[in-house]
Amino acid sequence: MDWIETIIIAVVEGLTEFLPVSSTGHMIITQNLLGIPQGDPFVHAFTFIIQFGAILSVVCLYWKRFFQFDNTPAPAGSGLLMRLKHRFYFYWLLVVGVLPAVVIGLLAKKSGLLDWLLDSVEVVAIMLVAGGVFMLFCDKLFNKGSETNKVNERRAFNIGLYQCISVIPGVSRSMATIVGGMTQGLTRKRAAEFSFFLAVPTMAGATLLDLLDLMKEETAWATSHNIAMLVLGCVVAFVVALLAMKWFVGFLTKYGFKAFGYYRIIVGTIIIVLLLTGHSLAMVD
Repeated sequence: MDWIETIIIAVVEGLTEFLPVSSTGHMIITQNLLGIPQGDPFVHAFTFIIQFGAILSVVCLYWKRFFQFDNTPAPAGSGLLMRLKHRFYFYWLLVVGVLPAVVIGLLAKKSGLLDWLLDSVEVVAIMLVAGGVFMLFCDKLFNKGSETNKVNERRAFNIGLYQCISVIPGVSRSMATIVGGMTQGLTRKRAAEFSFFLAVPTMAGATLLDLLDLMKEETAWATSHNIAMLVLGCVVAFVVALLAMKWFVGFLTKYGFKAFGYYRIIVGTIIIVLLLTGHSLAMVD
């Protein structure tokens, strides 16, 4: 990967991380278009690590809410653990929400399924179309959220279960968790914001796991060039995601998912047609 390729992929990641169009899927498509070899351990790690750069924009944009503590008195007679849970309840909800993804993600990675999925542009295309068709109708199916409904432990865990579906590239972690929140009676805005918050521990864990895996492999990848690519990718993804996220919340609240559904169907269909007619996605072979 060179500097231009890194910037292009990072811009794609920043634009798509919080949109329900699958950032991983779009990065796989972009890598294929740029002719970047698939199956390389560094390319796989790069795909996840720069996602963490985009996720950090959540902490920046929502820092007052992300670093929040409950200073109200704990229920009378509460023990130490209950008092700690009461004070750090926001973070406890994130722990509950991320648990399913930890289990499923580790199993998928250990089995080799995750690496196989990351190399399959066919899977991305199919899931883009399938998810797009679903999004044309999900607003009517689940748009019954109430402002009085807030995230609790049960809702956080159920949203975490939905997040597990996004282990398949092309599904979109954002779409899975927002729809998961809507099925739990949350408004689109509240579901989207919890999706953003839940992304932080999820992608932090995925990034750490990929870094550990890279360090277990031969260290030939750890050149100054590759490290510079990771830093540049994270910075670009962070800046672009910060701008995209603010726009997305307003758009989703006002218009819902339908526009993203049509976009997914168009992109996925184009890729499927190209693949079925024997064309390569690479612009330069």
